Amino acid sequence: MAERLKNQASAYLRQHAGNPVDWWPFGDEAFDEARRRDVPVFISIGYAACHWCHVMAHESFEDPETARILNRDFVSIKVDREERPDVDSAYMAATQALTGQGGWPMSVFTLPDGRTYYAGTYFPPRQLQGTPSFRQVLEAVSSAWRDRRGDVEQSAEQIAAHLASNQLANRNLLGDLSAAVPLPDSASGTAEALAAAVGALAAAEDTEYGGFGGSPKFPPSPLLRFLLAHAYSGAPTAGTASALAGRTLTAMALGGIYDQVGGGFARYAVDRRWQVPHFEKMLYDNAQLLRIYAHFSRLAEDADSKALALRVTRETAGWMAAELAVPGGAFASSLDADTLVDGHRVEGATYVFTRAELQEVLGAGSAALDLLDLDADDGASHRLPGSTLRLRAVPDEAQAAVWADARAALAAVRSARPQPERDGKVVAGWNGLAVAALADAALALADAGIPEDWMLPAAESAAGYLLEVHWDGRILRRVSSDGQAQGIEGLLEDYAGVAEGLFALYAATGNPRWHQAAQQLAATAVERFLGPAGLSDTALEPEQIRQAQGGQSAANPLDDAVPSGTGLLAGVLLTSASYGGPGRHRALAEGLVAHVQRAAPAIPQAVGWSMAVQQFILDGPQELAVTGTDPAAVARLLSAGRAVGGPGLVIAHGEADGVGLLEGRETAAPALAFVCRGMVCRRPVDTAGDVEAELAART
Repeated sequence: MAERLKNQASAYLRQHAGNPVDWWPFGDEAFDEARRRDVPVFISIGYAACHWCHVMAHESFEDPETARILNRDFVSIKVDREERPDVDSAYMAATQALTGQGGWPMSVFTLPDGRTYYAGTYFPPRQLQGTPSFRQVLEAVSSAWRDRRGDVEQSAEQIAAHLASNQLANRNLLGDLSAAVPLPDSASGTAEALAAAVGALAAAEDTEYGGFGGSPKFPPSPLLRFLLAHAYSGAPTAGTASALAGRTLTAMALGGIYDQVGGGFARYAVDRRWQVPHFEKMLYDNAQLLRIYAHFSRLAEDADSKALALRVTRETAGWMAAELAVPGGAFASSLDADTLVDGHRVEGATYVFTRAELQEVLGAGSAALDLLDLDADDGASHRLPGSTLRLRAVPDEAQAAVWADARAALAAVRSARPQPERDGKVVAGWNGLAVAALADAALALADAGIPEDWMLPAAESAAGYLLEVHWDGRILRRVSSDGQAQGIEGLLEDYAGVAEGLFALYAATGNPRWHQAAQQLAATAVERFLGPAGLSDTALEPEQIRQAQGGQSAANPLDDAVPSGTGLLAGVLLTSASYGGPGRHRALAEGLVAHVQRAAPAIPQAVGWSMAVQQFILDGPQELAVTGTDPAAVARLLSAGRAVGGPGLVIAHGEADGVGLLEGRETAAPALAFVCRGMVCRRPVDTAGDVEAELAART
């Protein structure tokens, strides 16, 4: 019945191609069909790595009788939230407005014009503890459409009006971007706001286990980028920011949310202590965290903590390359939370070990066992077939060597187990973040004396894939599958995410190809997403989404699991201007993050990436141009700059070839470094110590 899904780019949609439900992909044709038949629309939103999405699919969408009801009374649409975050965002807001909560699978019922009138998340096949069965929901929703059409229309209108008010609030938070001129006192006011944000975060910290809030506990990746940026700022609160980031990053690196055997991070922990993860592994999490640990390795206060950060950096990059790389060089979206064992989906089955299994693999008296914090009940209290592996404390050099040997032995055993499925679709923006992460990780490891020679080539391969498959010089496509771009144009987060990656790759390699492509994408993003009405998250918003949002287009400046498109674009435009791109890009960047002055003290966890960009603006941002005839001497000055410059340092080297920051600074000397702010440079220096001193001055 679901033949329409079999050739979709999304593995999640293709997983449903054999259902008896007559699924449609999201688009005008499905809504036109609902109008023709005069039936409501059922929209099921999920993603390939989602445990409960698989459960509901097996219980309901594979059930012939449930499918019969859906096919008779509805037009049914299946949506991959990762492929269509614009659709997911609109209907998640509606679901939260109706139920007070959200999650996946999301089950939304709309009019044929796209406006929501009922919504929920997972519905069981039979009534359970007050939750109606899915069939009961279908009968009630269909009955309301047939018998109480006026009430349904009124409900849909009210929900759309509520979502419209949300979008207007976002636009009010962003303010008038056409002005893009900072107030005279904005610098001091913004510095105070960022300091207040650090204070608010210190008050909200889980001082016992690291991170912020209780369970479930998610990696606060965009926020950690800000904390690391602020740690380099020289502000009175810099030390507090550094300590906050350090405690959270160390706790995650030791916990079960980090795969101590295979590398890489799970989506979140179900508990406060980071012990038990929800086992799905997402590219967007790991790309952000890889970059963050690379930068944290330069800030870590002691040798053991630095070694831990470098190990996590190396292992996470290795996991991405081993498990997510696709032909052509890009990276797949995720690994599933579940493993198929004897025909049944078991969450975490690939990863956990019982104490008996550990003793069998490592030996009953192994010193490695003493390093582990294991569940006394072998995971039974968490409904797992074994314990997640956690380290009790930051290992010293000798303990790290013991664990390295144990890790290799456990990896060999684990590789023989059934493995989780992979969602192979390539998402442009997430791959841009991965390019940036690999570029920065390669430099951090090389500067620490443990180079991984494959990392920069891997970043370049992924960047080349994005430019060759997703970008045609005019339009960037969001997703591809099997080397072919499919579906919608990229969102704001895609254009900005890819440009972010390309700028980072240029800083690492000095290859002007990446700089030129990044500048082109930045200019195109301004053209396509900034118009007379202000900023938009989509270049071409579907009419159904606009209707669902009461006629308002989406422009959300708040971070989610990934940075907001607003924050990403602001950072890209700031970098563009720092390299000598259009001068208006600097003004636009300042306008895009002006809301930080109001939002940072009140909701710092929602504006982490934008706060980081605002911090870079306050710092100049600092720019480092290095030229010379001796590659080794140039490399020494670049390494010195990276050691003290922080994540906001804009670096230029190699041939000028359109890079304004390098123009006119060629030299016959072995190496000269120019430290600049706003492309206004101090006297050139030629020693690593002088580079560090110039950058540390921050004036």
